[in-house]
Amino acid sequence: MAKKKTLFECQACGFQSPRWMGKCTSCDQWDTMIELSTDQIKFLQETSKAISSSPIGKAKPITQIEEDNIVRFSSGSTELDLVLGGGIVPASLTLIGGSPGIGKSTLLLKIAGNLAREGQKVLYVSGEESAGQIKLRANRLKANHENLFLLPEISLSSVLSEITHKDFSFIVIDSIQTLYSDDTPSAPGSVTQVRTITFELMRIAKSMHIPVFIIGHITKDGSIAGPRVLEHMVDTVLYFEGDSNSELRLLRGFKNRFGSTNEVGIFEMNKEGLNDAKSMAGKFFNKKKLQSGSALTVIMEGSRPIIIEVQALVSEAYGHPKRSSTGFDNNRLTMLLALLEKKLDLPLGTYDVFINISGGIKINEPSADLAIIAAILSSYRDRELSTETLFLGEVSLTGEIREVSSLTQRLKEMHTQGFKKAIIPNKPLEETPIKCFIADEVSKVVEWM
Repeated sequence: MAKKKTLFECQACGFQSPRWMGKCTSCDQWDTMIELSTDQIKFLQETSKAISSSPIGKAKPITQIEEDNIVRFSSGSTELDLVLGGGIVPASLTLIGGSPGIGKSTLLLKIAGNLAREGQKVLYVSGEESAGQIKLRANRLKANHENLFLLPEISLSSVLSEITHKDFSFIVIDSIQTLYSDDTPSAPGSVTQVRTITFELMRIAKSMHIPVFIIGHITKDGSIAGPRVLEHMVDTVLYFEGDSNSELRLLRGFKNRFGSTNEVGIFEMNKEGLNDAKSMAGKFFNKKKLQSGSALTVIMEGSRPIIIEVQALVSEAYGHPKRSSTGFDNNRLTMLLALLEKKLDLPLGTYDVFINISGGIKINEPSADLAIIAAILSSYRDRELSTETLFLGEVSLTGEIREVSSLTQRLKEMHTQGFKKAIIPNKPLEETPIKCFIADEVSKVVEWM
């Protein structure tokens, strides 16, 4: 009698093993290994054979290959176009993730309404809401148009049938975890289902030259649920950031085959839905008055300079001192505190230190180091800083303040917002009305303060 073949698959990342394991060795998740049935194993074998038996193309010199002529079209949202690299690319597959209630469905329904108003036929597939629920949201977003078609369906075969029978120019899938394929013997949202459905959607996008936007659920650690192959297969991966209780939302690109991933889109949630933020002035800082422990700086989000407020709280510790930061790297905070103790002899080892970046934004560049130090010193001395001064500079382990990129753009943004002074590590290349104080060491900043 032949021995029964067993195969276990991780429902978090798709890793396969011939034996059960309590902890997946690929993604380090516990209790995610599920035994596949005989039908599922047979399906995996058949699909792998089909892929291996596909015709093999001959290699050509890259000099003989013609480049694709990409013609983008606008989504009707300048912020989304900025993140995508200039607009929507035909035949592209885009994945949007984010926490529940942050505005993924709202944004895509508004985009679908914009395109339908311009004469394009749009299909909005929803496996989570009824057509009546989507109609209510469309009324609020002013997205009602006869070119926008709603399909509340979770069967992939029904969705594909609708796509092939009508000439759609834009498709939204809400969401990938709710769709299921009859050909795949597993539950909706499983690794096998997500992988199969994404392959089908990719085939539709490339063969029919239709841009497809997919909404993906996220796990508790913030990553998109399902196998990592989902993010590898799509052309663009976008993530929504920000507090769902706040009106501001940030849309950041983590992968883009047709443009840069440095840009970030900023939206405002109001009664009319998710709209482009028209002005950044005052969104991330309070210019009227700064309390002790607050400092201002300018960060670059792609090509856009944004003025933000850094807040620090330094208080006496009772027991083990705490170091906590929101929107700033905690390891970098620990490094800056060690530098202040070493170079300036500040007894911060007996104090709790908390850092917060206002507005829910996350700092991903070292140019805010000097503002972090200024805010910590302001809270430690209990002295307010000037509302007309901004701090710019990367701080090294030796106490040296290093140059930052795009200094001219940052200074222009300061002048536009009405600021008059800046503490920077080097002299700007162009003339500026901002009064600049050059400081190449942390000790000089302390003397100035």
